[in-house]
Amino acid sequence: MGDRPDAAELIEAVFEFLAEEVLPNAPDHRAKFRTLVAMNALGIARRELESDESLPNEDELRELARRIRAGEPADLAELKRHVAAKLRISNPAYLEKYE
Repeated sequence: MGDRPDAAELIEAVFEFLAEEVLPNAPDHRAKFRTLVAMNALGIARRELESDESLPNEDELRELARRIRAGEPADLAELKRHVAAKLRISNPAYLEKYE
């Protein structure tokens, strides 16, 4: 058993602090925007920690890009799976619009 709080719990605590204490009391639109950006980044980090997605590594992506640039047939299903996996982490609401 690991130490507590774990990374996910720390992220959640900071997210809640920003949402409940900082955002409502932000003095101007810029501070509110920056707080929302920080909350979004924490959401991405939380989803990445919770994810069991198997994303292609950098070498695999380079090879895929090389094949596409060379005009070789690309596996559209593979590309869609990759983009969907990344969106599940970075912006799941965007993915839900198009599923």
